[in-house]
Amino acid sequence: MTGPDFTAASIAARVRAGELDPADAVDDALDRIAARDATFGAFVTVRVEQARAEAVALAERPDLASLPLAGVPIAIKDNVAVAGLPEGDGSAATSAVPKSVDHPVVARLRAAGAVVVGVTAVPELCVFGATDTPDVITRNPWNLDRTPGGSSGGSAAAVAAGMVPVAHGADGMGSIRIPSAACGLVGLKPGRGVVPAELGVHSWFGMSENGPLTTTVEDAALLLSVMAGRPELAEISDPGTLRIGVSVAAPLPMVRVDPHWRAAAEGAAARLGGAGHHVAAARLPYPANPLPLLARWTAGTAADADALDPALLQPRTRRHAALGRTLKRFVTPGPVERLTAALERCFAEYDVVITPTLAASPIEALRWSEKSWLSNIVANIRYAPFPSLWNLVGWPAVTVPAGIHPESGTPLAVQIVAPPGGEARILAVAAQLEQLQPWTRVASV
Repeated sequence: MTGPDFTAASIAARVRAGELDPADAVDDALDRIAARDATFGAFVTVRVEQARAEAVALAERPDLASLPLAGVPIAIKDNVAVAGLPEGDGSAATSAVPKSVDHPVVARLRAAGAVVVGVTAVPELCVFGATDTPDVITRNPWNLDRTPGGSSGGSAAAVAAGMVPVAHGADGMGSIRIPSAACGLVGLKPGRGVVPAELGVHSWFGMSENGPLTTTVEDAALLLSVMAGRPELAEISDPGTLRIGVSVAAPLPMVRVDPHWRAAAEGAAARLGGAGHHVAAARLPYPANPLPLLARWTAGTAADADALDPALLQPRTRRHAALGRTLKRFVTPGPVERLTAALERCFAEYDVVITPTLAASPIEALRWSEKSWLSNIVANIRYAPFPSLWNLVGWPAVTVPAGIHPESGTPLAVQIVAPPGGEARILAVAAQLEQLQPWTRVASV
C-alpha cells in the first residue's frame, strides 16, 4: 500500500469489504517500521509478534465488517497504558512493570478494530517541546537536523515518515499540535471532557487531552470519533458561511513570529475568504501574566514526578518539578475564569479563529535532555508559543499543513480554534483548507 491507500479510512474500508486481510495491513506497517525507523527513532517498542497475532484474531471477529478502524495499524504515545507493556513516559525513573489493562482510549481504539503496532518516543514525562529519550534523538522526517517537536514527537515522526497511517498523541501544552505542525500533519486537541484524559496524576490540572495525529482531515475525524465514543464526529459537514478571525500577533513579548509562519496563517485565511467566509483581523486576549499557565505546567509535572526516584530523573525535569512545588499555590480557578470570559467576548464576533501554529520552524534535533532547564524553556517558548492558551481554557484546536518553509524545508501550519463543542466546526474548516491548499501527506523518505 502506498499513497492514498495508506490512510486509516482507506485501510478500514478495504478490510471491511474483504479486499484486504488485517494481517497484511499490519505486516505492511511493520515492514515500513523495520525499514525506516533506524533513521528517525520514532518508536521505543515495536509489537511485532503481538500485533501480528492480534491482526489474525481480528480477522475472525464476527463484527469485522462494521468496525470503523478495522485492521488499521496505529502507534500509541508512551504516556498511556498499553496492556503488556511498561508505560515509560520517556524516563529512566518509571516502572518497568508491564501494564495489566489498556488506557480507556487505547481500549476504544482496539475495540474499533485498530491494531497497536508500537509505542512512540516522548521527552521525559512529556514536559518538553523536542523529543529525545535516554537512548535516541528522534528526528523530523522532513529535515533530520530538526526535531519533530514534542511531546508527541515519536508519534508525529512515525506518521510523517509513512511508517503508520495514524497515531495517538496527548496534548498538555500543544503536544499534539506542535509536532503535527513540525511534521506536516493534521493534529487535533479536543475540548475538555470530549475524550477520556486520565493522563498522569490529574492531567496537568485539566490541561491535557488525548487526540489523533494523521495525514488527512478525514482520518482525524475518524479517530476522534472513536476516541470520543461519538460516531457522528466522523462525518465532516459543510461549514457553511462562517465569521473567521485571523490573529498573527505573538502571544508573548519575547517572541518574534517568523514572517513565513505569519504569511501562512494570513494566506489560509485569505483562501477561506475567497471561498465565501467573512474574514477579519482578530485580537486575541493573550494573558499578560503567564503564571496560571506556568503553575499548572510545572505543578502537574511535580505531581507526576512525586512517585519517582528523583535521582533517576533528568536535571531539567527535577528543576521543572521543583518549581512546580513552589508554584502550586497559584493553581486557582480565578485567572482562568477571567481569561475564558475574555475569550468568550472575543469569540462573540467570530465562529473560529486562525493563528500560526508555531512562531518558527522546529528547533534542532539535539540531546535536549542533557541541556539546562532554562535553555529548554527558552527554546520551546520561542518556537511554540501559540498552542498552550487553548489547553489552559480547555477549548478545541486543530492544526493543518500550510506550505513549506523555504529555509528549513519543514512544513508550515495553521491552527484553527473554536469555543467548547466546536470540534465538528474546526474539522469542517480544516477539511475546506485541505481542498483549497492540498498538502504533501508524508515526507520523502
